[in-house]
Amino acid sequence: MQNPQPRWCSCRVPDGIGRRQVLGGLTAAGALALAGWPGTASASATAPGRDRSVTISVMGTSDIHSHAVNWDYYKDAEYGDSAGNVVGLARVSSVVNEVRASRGRDRTLLFDAGDTIQGTPLGFYYATVEPITETGATHPIALQMNAIGYDAVALGNHEFNYGIPFLDTWIGQMDAPVLAANAVHAGTRRPAYRPYIIKTMHVRGYPPIRVGLLGLTNPGIAIWDKANVSGKLDFLDLVETARRWVPVIRARGADVVVVSAHSGDSGLSSYGDGLPVENASALVAEQVPGIDAILFGHAHLEIPERFVTNKATGRSVVMSEPKCWGERLSIFDLTLRHERGRWTVADKSATTVNTNTVQDDPHLVTLVKKQHDAVITYVNKEVATSTEEMSAAESCWKDTAILDYIHLVQIETVKDAIAGTGQASLPVVSIAAPFSRAATFPAGKVTIRDIAGLYIYDNTLLASVLTGSQIKDYLEYSARYFKQTAADAPVDPASWTNANNRPDYNYDQLSGVTYDVDIAEPEGSRIAGLAYDGTPVAPDQQFVVAVNNYRQSGGGGFPHIATAEVVYNAQVAIREAIVGFASAAGTIDPAAFHVENWRLVRDGAPVF
Repeated sequence: MQNPQPRWCSCRVPDGIGRRQVLGGLTAAGALALAGWPGTASASATAPGRDRSVTISVMGTSDIHSHAVNWDYYKDAEYGDSAGNVVGLARVSSVVNEVRASRGRDRTLLFDAGDTIQGTPLGFYYATVEPITETGATHPIALQMNAIGYDAVALGNHEFNYGIPFLDTWIGQMDAPVLAANAVHAGTRRPAYRPYIIKTMHVRGYPPIRVGLLGLTNPGIAIWDKANVSGKLDFLDLVETARRWVPVIRARGADVVVVSAHSGDSGLSSYGDGLPVENASALVAEQVPGIDAILFGHAHLEIPERFVTNKATGRSVVMSEPKCWGERLSIFDLTLRHERGRWTVADKSATTVNTNTVQDDPHLVTLVKKQHDAVITYVNKEVATSTEEMSAAESCWKDTAILDYIHLVQIETVKDAIAGTGQASLPVVSIAAPFSRAATFPAGKVTIRDIAGLYIYDNTLLASVLTGSQIKDYLEYSARYFKQTAADAPVDPASWTNANNRPDYNYDQLSGVTYDVDIAEPEGSRIAGLAYDGTPVAPDQQFVVAVNNYRQSGGGGFPHIATAEVVYNAQVAIREAIVGFASAAGTIDPAAFHVENWRLVRDGAPVF
């Protein structure tokens, strides 16, 4: 459908370090009372008539990932981890309500930094099973964000997972403006989405305060969702884009400028050269004058407060990242002083509030209950019976049956698809990674929920052609996941993983060939004994490789795969392929498909 939000075209103040309290076990309201907000004994310092200063609060979320309520669809139970975290917009709503009540609704704003509509079976269900583009239903996340009263939302990279038409439908259902200044029409610099807003705050007893918000999204979308955006959208550098738009926002009367960026603060990228920096929020703060605060996300970290000094002005920019899934709410406190007819920022600070200090907002729960219940019914549907329990707990250092089931489905799907083609005579191998160490198939009834817990991403299946030497390079790159470990070191596999900050989902394993991963060797020299059907793989030998769209598009920076010839791309969702395969077979029996084709070794000796 047509996007109801118009596709847009371009048309020294002292900084104080924040006084925020560490919240610990306090409720949000209790922490706010300690800070001296309206309604408390110490609030009179900012009351009208005492001076011309006022403090406003900008609240922010990021990486909600379709967590509407505090529910773990994979466990079919309320969410709760070992740290006591809870999730969901219903929890966020309760904290927001406390903040607004304590500080005054007229003194607060609420923004989001992206990745809102994908990430749980709830998001998947209303994008694919009962898609809102076909049913006309309002997306549950739109329902909740509208009810909470967000002032603006930035787009994240996962907003593009289900295609631009789906995204446009969701945007059309949102009351809040949805922003992405650096998402432009392909081949141009014209924003495809609204780049910024200016929100006028009317605090009683004070002149109007104009707050500008610039929305920025992640350049990696060009890789990660290439199939959805190629030839339609380009994604520009965040620094370049902010440098273009911040002066415009200031020129149009903004007293305060906030950036909402779906981009981490490390300055690093998970992909190679050729695209702008993935995690560029701190670079924006450092290099673009005129910004007061940056709400950022994407990295799923909790960074309550970080100050970055702008090189051009010497002024500090306060930044905050509120973790993910609604586990935290960032709160920026900006103290403004009115002098000579204008507002300036005199002091700034930030913190995060843990949403486990409140309960779910019952109105937000009721609002999506029917949709939530439909998803619970869906994920608990039985699809097959497993002859034994299978676990992914050791999949990061052992060849396990549960990951082999992904390989089985991918190989069989690709073999069927290329039958009768020029590639039918080539051997088919498969790439998969351990997405969740908590994944299990129980002995007995296996549900969609179990399969969704194993394959947690909404990836589609492709197949490309690689040579033996390219597969060797690919495996060497994947083996960087392990720390180099001496042959006589104690056996502690969990401590050997995640070298170079590589997450589990970047440890790709191949099925269909046999090989050893020698972690006593240095990076680049770890793959030994690479063979197919008992014969060493020749450098020029060709293979059809089943792979997900994220990896084939270049996600993770693995060599060769992004430029390899694609011989199959039917846009089949891998999770749905697994569900369909299991349902058709009726039985999942590891004895029929599990082959330990790779192993971890040290100086050639098997670890296990």
